[in-house]
Amino acid sequence: MVKATKQRYWVGDQKVDLKALYRLATPCQGEKGVIRSIQTSMTTTGVPVKIVFIQNRNKKREWLAILSTDCTLTEKEIVRIYGMRWDIEVFFKVTKSLLKLQKEFQGRSYDLLISHTTIVFARYIVLSWQNRCNTDDRTIGGLFFELCDEVNELDWVVALQQLIELIQDVLKETNSKLKKLIESQLTQWMAGLPSYIKAYLPISSCES
Repeated sequence: MVKATKQRYWVGDQKVDLKALYRLATPCQGEKGVIRSIQTSMTTTGVPVKIVFIQNRNKKREWLAILSTDCTLTEKEIVRIYGMRWDIEVFFKVTKSLLKLQKEFQGRSYDLLISHTTIVFARYIVLSWQNRCNTDDRTIGGLFFELCDEVNELDWVVALQQLIELIQDVLKETNSKLKKLIESQLTQWMAGLPSYIKAYLPISSCES
């Protein structure tokens, strides 16, 4: 995130600040939340950058600026990558402010620092897991595990039978010409199956 500081940017032969750069930037069409973008370079280092101006969610009349040194990225990609980086910033903010990283223990031992950091990160993982269990619908009722058990019980015999039944249901809703073509292809496919597989399939019903 770029703040309105004394930093200046090159636009042609002129040095402009961030607010002036916003007025000179090209409006973006079709990108939700993205207002403008411009490619420029920093006057201090000369490094080419791409600055994307997005709408401030908290104050819709204001804008925020995101700077990227990779000018080949699209505005959407720059915003997406910054969003991922922001999650990391929130993670460190929580661990330092709420979980007392670097504050709960004081010492010079390397092992102590590693152990303390591991404990704090483990706390964060547990809290994140509890938050997901309480807010994410995918965890309600153990639906995932129930579906896994159902898939394990569905062997290849049942799967083939259900496939044939599905094709038969589709045949009932098609015209006679297409129905004959599908039945012919299906019969030809089933005729090439090994005998031990044919024993489990309702071949007679498909040939009728």
